[in-house]
Amino acid sequence: MNTTLEQIQISPARIMETATAFFASKTFLSAVKLGVFTTLSGNQSLSGKAIQKALNLHDRAVYDFLDALVALGFLNRDGLLETATYSNTPETEVFLDKNKPSYIGGFVEMANDRLYPFWADLDEALLTGKPQNEIKHTGRSMFEELYAKPERLKQFINAMSGISTGNFMALAQKFDFSRYSSLCDIGGAAGVLSVEVARQHPNIACTTTDLPSVESIARDYIAAQGMSEQVKTANIDFFKDEFPKADVITMGMILHDWDLPNKMMLIQKAYDALPEGGALIVVEALIDDDRRKNAFGLLMSLNMLIEFGVAFDFTGADFERWTKEVGFRSVDVIPLAGPSSAAIAYK
Repeated sequence: MNTTLEQIQISPARIMETATAFFASKTFLSAVKLGVFTTLSGNQSLSGKAIQKALNLHDRAVYDFLDALVALGFLNRDGLLETATYSNTPETEVFLDKNKPSYIGGFVEMANDRLYPFWADLDEALLTGKPQNEIKHTGRSMFEELYAKPERLKQFINAMSGISTGNFMALAQKFDFSRYSSLCDIGGAAGVLSVEVARQHPNIACTTTDLPSVESIARDYIAAQGMSEQVKTANIDFFKDEFPKADVITMGMILHDWDLPNKMMLIQKAYDALPEGGALIVVEALIDDDRRKNAFGLLMSLNMLIEFGVAFDFTGADFERWTKEVGFRSVDVIPLAGPSSAAIAYK
């Protein structure tokens, strides 16, 4: 009797929702790639036929596609089928219009073009421990492949900006930068972290560092934000070069790209570049210490397996142990946007 009651009370719904979650993900990814939300920008409402014409869609699935986006919460709709008009939600209007500086679709585009097909080989990655990205087909690592193709590099930089901007804005608001006068961002990509900190803290001179092929992208972004006086760029290969001296060293989604020896090397370089009282800040999708709650952080660590094999995400407790081993005296963790946090080690 108890078994029968348990069978009645439990449901396979969550199992089926998870098993088919890629239906929703790919529908959304395709909507961004095809430009649905940009087409509807400016708070305009368009009919299904108008959207079909604008995007050159086949008529078979126009309403299934658009109504699925309504059901998923990414579009609003008035009317039904031929009488319907569609419009962006407040979120898609702000964050998924390619013509707005708040656009975060760069990461979504990269997820569609790179990550979605690579994740099909997760089972092989779990069995072999080997990356499943471009290296399988070209023999070159992810970064070698990206830096060899300017368009792919730009897409990657835009993706990193898209996924990180909210976190960097939150960091600038939540961390007390008033005690510091200089900041150096390691692997700063387009310079978004430096720009957001500088924008809110005019007392800080910021330097964003990356490889030479990224510098022009960063300079253009910094200039477009009107921050060229306060934010400078520098060419740094963080494996070969020492870090510039600064009161604050930051790394946004850098440490998780590497194995433990390279993580420790980067932490040591940061320690050596900081003065007494200085701070190392890393922004990551920190896994909760009990490894139960931050599903995104755990899935991101699987993504590091897909991308690099030996790389992995980590907990705040891991970060504290590593930094104290190098010599840092104390560690704080500040929640940022969504599943991400800032882990701060003080020298």
